Amino acid sequence: MRADTSAWPQAHADDLRAVEPRADEHYRSLIAQIGSEIGQSLSSALERVNALATTGKIDRPGLRALRDEIELARRVGMMGQQLARFASGRVRQSPETLSLTQMARDVLVHRGRELTARGLDVRQAMRPVDVIVDATLLHTLLQALVDWTLEHARGAVEFRIDLRPWPPHARLSCHFSHQPLAMPEDGIVARDEEEAGTAARLDTLSWRLVQQIAWTLKLGIERVEGAGDTTAVTLEFPQTVTDQIEGVTAIEIDQGFGVSDNSKPLAGAQVLVLAARRDLRADIRDATRHMGLVVDFVGSVEEAEEFCRDALPQAVIYESTLGGQRFERLRASIEAELPQFVFIEVTPEGDGFHLSNEGARSHATIGREAVSASLPSALIFELSRAM
Repeated sequence: MRADTSAWPQAHADDLRAVEPRADEHYRSLIAQIGSEIGQSLSSALERVNALATTGKIDRPGLRALRDEIELARRVGMMGQQLARFASGRVRQSPETLSLTQMARDVLVHRGRELTARGLDVRQAMRPVDVIVDATLLHTLLQALVDWTLEHARGAVEFRIDLRPWPPHARLSCHFSHQPLAMPEDGIVARDEEEAGTAARLDTLSWRLVQQIAWTLKLGIERVEGAGDTTAVTLEFPQTVTDQIEGVTAIEIDQGFGVSDNSKPLAGAQVLVLAARRDLRADIRDATRHMGLVVDFVGSVEEAEEFCRDALPQAVIYESTLGGQRFERLRASIEAELPQFVFIEVTPEGDGFHLSNEGARSHATIGREAVSASLPSALIFELSRAM
């Protein structure tokens, strides 16, 4: 059994903890890993492109594989940007009291299509617990944990929230089985070699992002690889809201937190843009370029349906001229799963800007001429409301 305890030091000797790695060694390793993961994906994609150039043909599975390889390289690049932002130390936080249980459940519901498409049976055992933490960073952490789980888990995945006896800190745990390490031909592998191989396989960039966000939030984080190709991750929240116990409260507010100064509060969130006009696509791309979003573009409702079949983005921005009956059916199917899902409509002209829930509005609307100035604010408001 191997434990990777990566956390900020805590006040109690028995807390989950480890010394953060030396910065120079850690970031040299991280930069090399980013280059390696991007290089592997693009090398595979290049092989397919070369085969296409030679034969002039590519079948549907090959086209899907090419898209997935390019998408993976893009996501690695985005994660690299997120890691750089969190590691900079300039992400200030606005801690507030939040239901860890409700936010975890909301994220699992939102990612339900992806989990089901991977054949994962998600089990939950979550007691109601409130914690004091920055809402945006907690949401990003939970999304990153699901991303990492999707990469490795097979069969059943269990998410558990409990409260340790003392100090009464909330703990979020994720436990699953993963693909066993490939055995050599003679079937013999040393125990330390097996443990090192398993750890290296699980130490993807998604895991590095989980670690870095946990460090930023000053949470305890522990990962344990056990027998039978299983792994468990536990996140411990030192600022947990509990009742008074013999005059001692478990609320520990760090006065060092200041007003939020996070220039990219939605970094890593995925947005789907449904627009047929090239000029509108270009304006939306320019308006959101600085936000660190993962933005995908489709030109028809049919393509949007295909995109959303296995996984949902965090928001859909759509050109109003494409919002016919078929689009309304797509919207209804999404809202049946996620009533607070974010839709932002871009109208053909004007500079108006209306948020959802203004009057009888169920979604935000932006005039074509207001995209550059108002779309970032609309996304921040709408996505923050939905988180």
